[in-house]
Formats: sequence, structure tokens, C-alpha cells
Amino acid sequence: MNDAERYETEVAIRLKPSEWGVLAFTAAYVLGFAVYFVRIGNSEFLWYVATLVFFMVLIAATMKTSKFPPAILWALAIWGLVHMAGGGLRVGDGVLYSYRLLPIAGDGEFTLLKYDQVVHFYGFAVTTFVLWHLLRQNFPALVGSKTIYVFPILGSMGLGALNEIIEFVAVVAFPNTNVGGYFNTALDLVFNGLGACTAAVLIYLSNRREVRSVS
Repeated sequence: MNDAERYETEVAIRLKPSEWGVLAFTAAYVLGFAVYFVRIGNSEFLWYVATLVFFMVLIAATMKTSKFPPAILWALAIWGLVHMAGGGLRVGDGVLYSYRLLPIAGDGEFTLLKYDQVVHFYGFAVTTFVLWHLLRQNFPALVGSKTIYVFPILGSMGLGALNEIIEFVAVVAFPNTNVGGYFNTALDLVFNGLGACTAAVLIYLSNRREVRSVS
């Protein structure tokens, strides 16, 4: 058995039945959307498919140390699905990402509330839960401190900024993208921050007893 085969076997042994379910669900929609994007010639979102595959492998390979609970794994899988759907499914003259869910305010790029903004809110709320879990798992001394709530917010918003950089690379590399302009980017960052802060508040409220016991 060579190193690659041994690595794949070790990853397979690490995964529990519940984790295999998430992996199968994610692999199914990733493969489906990859085929769909090839058929419609959407090069931009093939870039996102590759990024998602990278994170699937990374999460699977580190499950032994990260020990993500099924709830977080499913939340991440759903985030990937709504992201793929947002960029690939057509609604009217545009894609689902541009679809206006509620006519709250604005027009054009400065429109509230769009599908894209809800996905950003949800996605970086999930990211905050992920970072909180990793801090709790690897730095138990932080449990009950303000740091364990503040750092996941900052980390999530930082990863949100990294996401915008990835989108910028897509805009430069591929023509006819649906990423949007300055107002779209700014609103993405706002909803990233709102999602991160909301998740941190929910984490705090669900762990108040823990905070009191430590303090």
C-alpha cells in the first residue's frame, strides 16, 4: 500500500456513520453542480467547486483533532449547497444570488434584502460557530472568557474578507461574473459581520451557565 492509499484508508477509518452521511450529501451536490456548471459554461463557479472540494478534504482529514459535531458539519454542508445554488440557478433575468427576497430598501446593487445577503449572514454565522468550537477544543483555558466570543467574530469577519478576495480573483480571471461591484462587496461584509455577531450572541446565551461557573 503506497502513501496515498494509506492516507485515504486512515481518513475513511476516522469518519463516523453520521459524518459519512454529511460527506455523501456534500459530494452529491458538488458533483451535480460541477456537471451543471460545465454544461452552462460557468467558469467562475467551477473555481468555487474546486475551493469547496479542497475544504471537504481538509475537514475530513482533520476530523480526528477538530472533532466537529454533526450539527456543525451539516451547517457547513448546507452553506455549500445554498452557495452553489445561488451562483448557478437562474431566476428571471439573473441568478438566484441576485434575487430580492424582501423589498426592504434600495435599488440596484444597494438592494435589501437579497438571497446573497442572507447566505452571507448564514455562512459567516456558521463560521463563527466553527471557530468557537476550535478555540474551545484546542484552548480550554479560554472557556468562560470574553476572548472565546470575540475572537470567533473577528476571525469570521477576516475569513469573510478573504472570501471577497477570492471573488475578486474570480472577477479578474473570468469574464461575465455575477459577483457585483463596490456596494455589493460592502453589503457582503456588513452581512458577514451581522451573522458573526449574531452567532456569538447565541453561543453566549447557550453557555451562560458555563460562564458563571468559570467566573
